[in-house]
Amino acid sequence: MVGLQALKIMKNLPNGAKVITTPLTYIATSSSISWANLEPIYVDVDPQTFSITAENVKKHLKQAKNVKEYAVVLPVHLMGYAADIDAIVEVAKEYGLSVFEDSAQAHGTIYKGKKLGSWGDLADFSFYIAHNIQAGEMGALVSDNPEIARLAKKLKAQGRACDCVVCTRAQNKCPKIETYEGDDDFDPRFTHDLIGFNFKAMEFQAALGLTQLHKADWILAKRRENVKYLNSKLKKYTEVFKLPVFDEAVSYLAYPIVIKKPELISRKRLRKMLEDWGVETRPLFGSIPTQQPAYAFLKEEYQGKLPNADHIGLNGFYIGCHQYLSQEDLEYIVKTFDEVMREI
Repeated sequence: MVGLQALKIMKNLPNGAKVITTPLTYIATSSSISWANLEPIYVDVDPQTFSITAENVKKHLKQAKNVKEYAVVLPVHLMGYAADIDAIVEVAKEYGLSVFEDSAQAHGTIYKGKKLGSWGDLADFSFYIAHNIQAGEMGALVSDNPEIARLAKKLKAQGRACDCVVCTRAQNKCPKIETYEGDDDFDPRFTHDLIGFNFKAMEFQAALGLTQLHKADWILAKRRENVKYLNSKLKKYTEVFKLPVFDEAVSYLAYPIVIKKPELISRKRLRKMLEDWGVETRPLFGSIPTQQPAYAFLKEEYQGKLPNADHIGLNGFYIGCHQYLSQEDLEYIVKTFDEVMREI
């Protein structure tokens, strides 16, 4: 939300400006768009990567009644997979739009030689406990635009006037005070020129995050290794399941599976059978405008327009590929799938 608000202020975007984004993802992305008084617009996803495509973005913009209402493209790199971000950036440039990469689940994924989060005007990362770099509850915003960084720093601290990169008050200097032209007792620490938020990270969380960064390469490599092993053992079920595409450049958040034949077994039944054997599961994120109650007011508008997102939202789920899964754990997961499939 801080990033979108900073972008909105910098570009002087009006309330209701449209943001093209991913329907198949955690609801926080859409909620941030809504809280910034912008309008989320959804296009369908690629069934392999779960993210919007440049082709679908361009198709939508070509058909838009008033393309000037659009301001941002916000792809979500879900489950560690990369959207075709280079092509999305090119489409955005063609239409004069900003690009905000939601890289919350894609720490370390490399796309065409560059890490995700370095392609757009700005990007976010999450350090939620379930993500690849874990610090409990914390996030980061990155940008190579100094004005976005300055505004984000202000907004995360209740919009206060302090926005120096490094505070110099300890040296009895403060450029804000020195250049202030008012007559009153001005203190930028307690003066607020923007309406902001309280999103300051704590030192304890930062310390946890730093320890994770030192072993990030190992974490990502171990998760890839686990995904590769599970794929090799579960490929015999590819008539029923679409297994995750394996790529050495992907930083896997989890092991996503999409049921190809829901008429054979429902996600609900399959998840219950796996859980009964002790293999924990999660449903893959629902398609926001058609399957999330908070956005039910959009259901009629998007009915039938997001076939890939709707199918995955109803039939996708995931299990863990965590770096601390042992070989014994992985073998048990495979054994459990074998037992469950015998019962189908």
